[in-house]
Amino acid sequence: MSLKLKKNYLKNTLLTCLGIMLSVLVPDITIAAECGNNAGGFKSWLGAFHKEAASNGIKSRGLNSLNKAKYLKKTIRLDRNQKSFRYSLKKFMRIRGANTIIKKGKSLKKTNRRLFTLIEKRYGVPAGPLLAIWGMETGFGRGLGNAHTISAVATLAYDCRRSAFFTKQLYAGLKLVDRGMLRPAAKGAAHGEIGQTQFLPANVLKYGVDGDGNGRVDLVGSIPDALASTANFLRSHGWKRGAGYQPGQKNFAALRGWNAAGVYQKAIAIIGSNIDG
Repeated sequence: MSLKLKKNYLKNTLLTCLGIMLSVLVPDITIAAECGNNAGGFKSWLGAFHKEAASNGIKSRGLNSLNKAKYLKKTIRLDRNQKSFRYSLKKFMRIRGANTIIKKGKSLKKTNRRLFTLIEKRYGVPAGPLLAIWGMETGFGRGLGNAHTISAVATLAYDCRRSAFFTKQLYAGLKLVDRGMLRPAAKGAAHGEIGQTQFLPANVLKYGVDGDGNGRVDLVGSIPDALASTANFLRSHGWKRGAGYQPGQKNFAALRGWNAAGVYQKAIAIIGSNIDG
């Protein structure tokens, strides 16, 4: 056998052995069906994803909630038409009701002074930006959304536009169901956001905290949990106690972490500063 043939033989042998070793060390994971851009393939994709989720540790509660997921055309329509983030700051503030949020926020700051004092003491985040986010996201809890959360996230995980990102969110949502932190029939915003300040499922897992001390995290029914979790999110994204949060100031970067739209970031900064006075 020539030297060249011997080298090829040894190379192929090593690759075969390596393949056998990897097949033992790495578990076989079923890959979900390909993404799609309409409802046509959703049912097939859902069945394949169910198998994948089961093989990756999702328990019966989460899997049962996944079985009831439906393709939400409204979620896709809203995902394709987020026009308000392209408005001027002045128009965005007017459409979002900035003056109303400021007025209500000042009132809530007074009536919940102890809560905001405790949150600022623990996380370094003052009341203003928290109330601005709360008011902007859900009108202080009046508009939590009516989309089935697991269906919304499953729809976006199946959709090709941001499939990888929302597949992670879907796994997180199913884990929340498994842990009893999210009801299988829970409803929220069109993109699967949860609670008073609209956390995506993965952020609930990562930043959700027990703000009222009852031993569980409930971003829907507990305002202290929702606001403390929001403060925890901002601190985890670089918020520094006592620093400013207007554009160009140190804490504005944390607001960028909350929402990628520049017009939203500036609106929160302006509304928050007016509430803080």
